[in-house]
Amino acid sequence: MNIETERLLLREYNLNDVPFIFKLMNSEGWLKNIGDRSIKTLEDAEAYMQKNYLSSYEKHGFGPYLVTLKEDGTPIGSSGLYKRDNLDFPDVGFAFLSEFANKGYAYESAQAVMKYAAEKLKLQTIVGITLPENSASIKLLKKLGLAEIGTYKYEDGEELLLFST
Repeated sequence: MNIETERLLLREYNLNDVPFIFKLMNSEGWLKNIGDRSIKTLEDAEAYMQKNYLSSYEKHGFGPYLVTLKEDGTPIGSSGLYKRDNLDFPDVGFAFLSEFANKGYAYESAQAVMKYAAEKLKLQTIVGITLPENSASIKLLKKLGLAEIGTYKYEDGEELLLFST
């Protein structure tokens, strides 16, 4: 699975990406907007990837994808689809290192993921979830064509806004 946009390449994660996942999941933006997943070591990052990323590719045929710059292969973030047990439809998600924020990469990659979901995976409905105070994600979900339809209670009990196509 490879997705190419004007500036980006997206591909499935593999175990060579553990150091990047460790860095991303401990970044300020991830911790603030997504939450602490207790990734304190590279071993934690590898176990998390095995359980939540690699298994998703096998089970669902999709998951989160590593986003790299096309020009030099620099890993800059993650964009993809997540299937949560208590949501009927996959949700689109994205996270980028702060130095690559506000450059349109999240929109470009998430739009490509949405197109891939519709055309290749034949998914008719995609949802999105975000913290009520995460105005950047709310704006991006709306730009992707999703509309706010209510709230969603995350597995830790946190109440999030729910968007859908």
